[in-house]
Amino acid sequence: MKVKLVTPDTIHANAWCDVLRIEPAFEVTSLVHPLAEVRVVINGSRPDLVLVETTSPQDFEALEALTNAHPEIDCVLVAKELTPAFLLQAMRIGVREVLPASTTPEAVLAALRRQHRKRTPNAAQLATRNGEVLALVSSKGGGGATFIAANLAHILAAGGKRQVALIDMNLQFGDAALFVSSQTPVSNVADVARNISRLDNDLLRSSMSEVTPGLWVLAAPDDPALATDVTPQHVRQIVDLAREMFDFVVIDVGRSLSSTTLQALDLADRVYAVLQMTLPFIRDGKRLHNVFRSLDYPSHKIEWIVNRYHKGDQFTIDDLKKTLEIDHVILLPNQYGAVAAAVNQGIPVERIAPNSMIAKSLRELAESIAPPSLNRARSGWLSGLFRGAPAIGGLT
Repeated sequence: MKVKLVTPDTIHANAWCDVLRIEPAFEVTSLVHPLAEVRVVINGSRPDLVLVETTSPQDFEALEALTNAHPEIDCVLVAKELTPAFLLQAMRIGVREVLPASTTPEAVLAALRRQHRKRTPNAAQLATRNGEVLALVSSKGGGGATFIAANLAHILAAGGKRQVALIDMNLQFGDAALFVSSQTPVSNVADVARNISRLDNDLLRSSMSEVTPGLWVLAAPDDPALATDVTPQHVRQIVDLAREMFDFVVIDVGRSLSSTTLQALDLADRVYAVLQMTLPFIRDGKRLHNVFRSLDYPSHKIEWIVNRYHKGDQFTIDDLKKTLEIDHVILLPNQYGAVAAAVNQGIPVERIAPNSMIAKSLRELAESIAPPSLNRARSGWLSGLFRGAPAIGGLT
């Protein structure tokens, strides 16, 4: 791999060259000048990776120009400023990794080795997945679709046994990440859309936060105005790539239907429509049912979830089935205390209240999507003898 170092610091240049030449895979050259004063690509000869130390705004502008002109070149940046805003700006222009100015030569070597491994993946990395895409949409605001999407994604990840993506396509007011983590998202859907020309596995993965083992979240933008930066084509490219990278892709579609959210629904293998047993939800559920019919979605693609279900509701499940012309629904029990505690702390409900009825019902839903192995199923049946009665939930 051809590596070019660009730094105005002679001591850094010498130290980095010495340590990088330990690695046989690296062919190292250096330029001891500010980036703004040199040409990285000369007569069509370009490096595979550039290690750049920036010391001025002009250097950063030159780096942005380089990444725009040559997106095929990987860039590792060494800089004094490591604020979240600066790191986000670096990611947006295509920088692969940022190191502090005080970094050791050994740390530089480790960083470049990481980039080299990404450029030369092993056989296991080359094998692409064919993940299943699940979209959750609420028939009315406040239905609980985001809670279900986030917690279902967490359970599907099975503590890291599966790789699951949670993508928040509620682009104006999405907060799915907050339901499973208190971390500040490293990036969002709008950022990825603005860098769609260089979208690859590394960019998508670096734009997501691994909030629990195996669960990666791509958040919605903080600024509702940025929703217009995302087009249906962006959604298709992001979801298609995520399908190759993850076992399951869970999309929180939100409440409003637009060209972008309809694209997400079109791409989904299964759509879970969420409602509650009140007249406004049922009325809007009927409207949503008509939308699905107008889109020619096959009946097996759509599943209906009644959230916060209580047996004493005024409307019955039979009333709902008749209104929506469906054969079955999935029931999730009304357990406000456990749900509120989980949401307020940004912790999946399975962790904060694993024995609650809502956690058990969500596990049943996850197992209907990804059935456990036979041995595990037998173990669960035996242990169920000692746990007592099952939770309220499942198909009706």
